[in-house]
Parts: sequence; C-alpha cells; structure tokens
Amino acid sequence: MNDADLDASIEDHVNEYQGEKSQSQVHSNDQSQEQQDEVRGALVLVYETDRSSRWWFASSAFPMIAGTLGPVASAFSICALVRSWRQHRPPGTSISDAKFIADPEWLLIINAIQLAIAITSNLFLLLNMARRVRFSIAQPITIIGWYISAFTLMALLATAAGPLQLQPSHEYIWSQAFFYGLNAAVLYFVTASLMVVTFYGAHTRRYPKDFQLTASQRTLMLQTIAYLFYLLIGALVFAEIEGWIYLDAVYWANTTLFTIGYGDYSPSSTLARALLIPYALIGIVTLGLLIGSIRSMVLERGRRRLDARMVEKRRRTLIRKMTKRGSDVLVPIDNAKSPVRPSTSHSSESDSEYNRRKHEFSLMRRIQHEATTRRRWMALIISLSAWLALWLLGALIFHACEKPYQPWDYFDAFYFSFISLITIGYGDLSLVSNAGRVFHVVWTLLALPTTTVMISNAGDTVVLAVKNAVLELGNVTILPGERGFKEDLAAVVHRFSLGIVSSDKAPADHDAEDETHAFPKEFSHAVHRNTSSLAAMDGSDGDDAAAASEYHFHLIQAISTVSTALTEPSQRRYTFAEWATFLQLLGEDEADASTHCRAEPHEHKRRKRRPVRVGTGETKAPGPDLNSGDMWSWVGSRSPLMGSQEESEWLLKKLTQKLQDELKRARVTAQAGPEWDEVV
Repeated sequence: MNDADLDASIEDHVNEYQGEKSQSQVHSNDQSQEQQDEVRGALVLVYETDRSSRWWFASSAFPMIAGTLGPVASAFSICALVRSWRQHRPPGTSISDAKFIADPEWLLIINAIQLAIAITSNLFLLLNMARRVRFSIAQPITIIGWYISAFTLMALLATAAGPLQLQPSHEYIWSQAFFYGLNAAVLYFVTASLMVVTFYGAHTRRYPKDFQLTASQRTLMLQTIAYLFYLLIGALVFAEIEGWIYLDAVYWANTTLFTIGYGDYSPSSTLARALLIPYALIGIVTLGLLIGSIRSMVLERGRRRLDARMVEKRRRTLIRKMTKRGSDVLVPIDNAKSPVRPSTSHSSESDSEYNRRKHEFSLMRRIQHEATTRRRWMALIISLSAWLALWLLGALIFHACEKPYQPWDYFDAFYFSFISLITIGYGDLSLVSNAGRVFHVVWTLLALPTTTVMISNAGDTVVLAVKNAVLELGNVTILPGERGFKEDLAAVVHRFSLGIVSSDKAPADHDAEDETHAFPKEFSHAVHRNTSSLAAMDGSDGDDAAAASEYHFHLIQAISTVSTALTEPSQRRYTFAEWATFLQLLGEDEADASTHCRAEPHEHKRRKRRPVRVGTGETKAPGPDLNSGDMWSWVGSRSPLMGSQEESEWLLKKLTQKLQDELKRARVTAQAGPEWDEVV
C-alpha cells in the first residue's frame, strides 16, 4: 500500500512558531522573507514527516504484520483443535502421565468452524495483497472473520474454565491445546485491530485502497507461512514415527529448527534419525532465509526513513537557532563546526558564492553524519532494551509456569532464558509444563526478529567502533598507514579522547573532497565550458548544434555514472565538486546566486486526500528557466540531500528528465527547419 499523504492543516503550527520571532531578528526585508521561507519549509517537512511515519505504519507496516501474524494465529488454532483441552493428573503423578479428558463435541465443532473462518480471512487478505480481490471486499471479510475467531475462542476458553471445569479442580490441568487457543485468540484480536486501522486510513483516503508491498515484505510473509507449514508437517511425521503427542512434537520441532536442542526429546528410531538430517538442514536454511528477510526489510527500509527524519530534526534545530539569533541560516552553529570555510579575502564575487555554498554543503554533511550516528546508537539502545525485556520477562513467565512442577527459582529461569536466546541449550534445564512449552514456541518466534535486529544494530555501532579502533591501533603499531605515523597517532588520540584532544587530521574532519570522484576533473571543466558556451549563444550560430550535441553527450555520461553508482552495495555520497557539476548540467551554477532555485526534491503543498509517497523526491525536475525568487539552500527543506531517497536516485531522475527535455527541444527545432531559423 502506498505511503500516507498528509492533508491536515499546518498553518497554525507555522504561525505559532513565526509569532515567536521578534522584529529585531530581521536584518532586511529580503533576508526576512528568505528566513521565513526556510523556517516554514522546515516546519512543514517535520510536521508532515511525523504524521507520515504514523500513517506509514497503518498503510504498510500494519498489513505486513497482520499478513505475518495471521498465519501464526491459524497455526496455533490448529494446535488448539488437535487435542483435548483438559488433562487429569492425580496427586503424585508426573505431568507426562496425565490423561486427556475428551472435550464435548459441540466445542470441537465450534472450534473447527472458527478455524475455517480464520483460514478464509487469511486467504482473502493474501488475495487482496495479490490484487485478486478488491480491497473493499477483502478487508471487511478479513477483519470480521478474525474478530469472529478471536471472540469465539475467548468464549470457548471461558466456558472451559467455568462450566466445563471438573472437580476436584486441583487434579485437572489445562493441556497445551488450551494455551495454544489462548494465544491464537490474542493474535486474532491484534491482527484484526491492526487491519481496522488500515481500513480506516484507506476509507478516509489517507492512502489508496490497495496494497503495494515490496519484494522483501512479500518474501517475509511467504517465508513465514512456509516455515509454519514445514514446522507443523514435520512435527506430525515425527510424532507418528516416535509415538509422541503431537503438541510435544511441535515443541521438539521448534527447538530443533532453532538449533537449541535441550535433549528432553530426541529421535530414537533409525527412520526418525535418518529423516532428521534433511528435515533439520532444510528447516535451518528456511529459518536463515527468514532472518535475512527480516534484516533486509526492517533494517534497510527503516534506516533510510529514520535517517531522513533525524536529519530533518537536526536541520530544524539549526534553522531555529539561527533565526532566534537573527543570523543567516547558512552560518553553522557552534557545535557543528565545518571543515570547509568560505574564502573571504582576495576572491571574486562568484568565488565567494561558490565557497559559501561549499561551506553550506559541508555543514549539511556534518548534520547527516551526526543524525546517522545518533540514529545508530538509538536503534541499538531500543533493540537491546527489547532484547533484555524479552529475556527478563520471559524468565519471569517461565518461572511462573514451571514452579508448580519443578523446583525452579527465578535465577534458574533467568539462566534457562539466556541459554535459549543464544541457542546453546545444554539440556540441564528443560520445560515440563504445558503452559511453559506453549509459551516457549511463542517466545522463540518473538526472539527471532528481536535478536536479528539487535545483532545488526550492534554491528553498526559497537562492532564497527571496535573494528575502527583496531585498525587505528594497527596503523600506529605493526601496520603503518599511508598517512604517516604522526597523522595516524593524532587520529588515534582524537578518537580515544572522544574528540577532546583536537586533531586537524581526525577522520571525522576529513574534507569530503578527498573521497573518490565519480568522474575526472577534465569532465567538470568540459561541462563548464560547454554550458557556458550554450548560455552565450543566441541560436543563430552554426555551432549551436555541435554544442548541443556535446551537452547531450555530457548528460548521457553523467547518467551512466549515476546508474553505475546505483548498482553499488552501499549508497554513494557525492562530493560538493561533483554536485556542482551535476547541477551545472541541470542548469544551475553554484557560483551564481541567481541560479540557486528550483532544485526541489520535495514539494510540501497542502493536498486534499491525494495519495503520494512522502519524502521520496517526486518533484518536477528543474528546467532551463530559473526563477531567482525561488531560492533553495543546501540546509533547506528543498535540499537534494533531504529525504529518504538516495542521492543517485534523485540525480538519475533529474538528469534523465533534463535529457528528455533537451532532446524534445532539439526535435522541435529540427522539425521547424528553415522557418524556425527565420523566426530566430
């Protein structure tokens, strides 16, 4: 489903902030207008970004979560149907010797009906996502069906715990099927509620009434269904071979595929041991693919959106401080020192403007670096907190479940949870209670994405910091670097002192111009000469065609360079010199203030219930006619460096559209022929 559009009014928010500005902060009418435009653009972007994130969950995340958890709930419903819900355990007997008490036939029939309704709801949701059934038909069926299943299971569970309860109550326990039904009811209710929010957003035209899931989202859903099917079928096969209770076999299959292996259940027959080899190999590979899908979808997509949001908040803080101080918003704030400073002496007007823009660009890069670093550590803290909560709360629940059946204290459950999370599974402690085994299946399914995200975030922060520290130490000890011992030592001191000891050669202060260039400097000079000659021509010179052909060649060469960068595994960040060349090809000169306009990757207009992907850079490419009143800034809300779109993607779109416009104009000129020349 498309990301949400934002049609709420922002006038009150803009006016509220602008009302805080005093007149003494404005140096001139022009400067005041430019500052108001910058502040307004910042407030518009942040306000829309905040609401965009909320509606993105409703339009994309909620359907994906429902499509993933819906099959899980149905799998639990199957487990709740295959066995009776009550067991008789006389005093002095173990839980494994407890006899099953047959459930009433009407309970089985109603349970089977709700399972059929739930599977139908899942089917309609998948058909809607595959665009085989309309949204307006599929979603009501899905939502109503899941709610029916949830409330039906709740009613059956309440009946089993009330009127159907046998006496003496202390001799009867709930089976694993009962607890699977309880978990299924909760999941049905949660998924149905999520889809209600999604349906409401589509009904109020916050986004279109269809699903446009990415490949990673579809893959995650299908792999989840495949894993659950494989788990349940494998458990059925091994239960028949080994003579296990089916739900015990489900618990065994789950611990096997998660490579925990407590040893409380293990195949004993030759046939089962032979089948275990392919079953475990295929299952572990399937689980690994599922982990990869979680990482690619949650982390890669989430990182770009969070980076864009945090960059905008950091930029907004800068603009707000500059506006309150009455300073130009292009001047960096105190704690955002830029390594590039504009030249103020012995420079022409164009050189000063170029250096000012270069300084502004470096400031934006610094903002991006700070926002990315902050996002990485925040993501680590959040994911680590979730992992710790899963560990500690899981231990608490395991302790409550096992305490009536074996002498566990909280530390035993704490230890058991840890060896389970990191898949050691010594087997010295294992679960025997029905509630504990069912919760273990649910708990491991929750631990899978939580641990995956936590490890990936640790790799971007702690592991990366250790890796860089080892490389820096190697540069000053046994593996000297290319910069020289003094520079390497200064960089190490700067890093380990957390920036307290300054270093002109610290890695964070390296100019972006030292990076690998996308094309040689000769290309930039040729582009400058070509665009300058085109600007000087009046259309009657015979060299116009040659200059235009050369310009088209330069555009094609730039498009080829950007397209190659899109195939690289990491996002390419271009230097200021490269951006200046690209912008010159698009008709803008970084040395000429009059051309600093219309490079707007984001349009933040008030739309009335129009579906669009916010923050993707879907704007009109800059044309040859430049409006000097529509100024833009590298740190402004219309900067090409803003948003979640990659720089190469933005450039490819603009360069391609520019080439199309130029070729259309050349074709019109050629078709006009001599008459066009006479007019000119």
